Amino acid sequence: MTVKRGSETFSGYNKPKRTPNHRTSSHAVLAKQGDKIKLIRFGQQGVRGAGKNPQSDSQKARRKSFLARHAKNIAKGKMSAAFWAAKVKW
Repeated sequence: MTVKRGSETFSGYNKPKRTPNHRTSSHAVLAKQGDKIKLIRFGQQGVRGAGKNPQSDSQKARRKSFLARHAKNIAKGKMSAAFWAAKVKW
């Protein structure tokens, strides 16, 4: 199933994808929760997270700081940009 939203085509709901040509956001996802559908752009273009398995102490500290700073918004679930940024970039 493909879904077209604006100028982008998504392979389905809740499947994030890179947006290399977007000027500010690095990723986008067509989030669906119940019967609500929302296009969410997230992540700063050109900035990497610490990765899923951070090795160095500085990467671990960056990841911990991000998760602490955005904990309230991550807890909101699939309809928030912080949730997707934590899942994809961090």
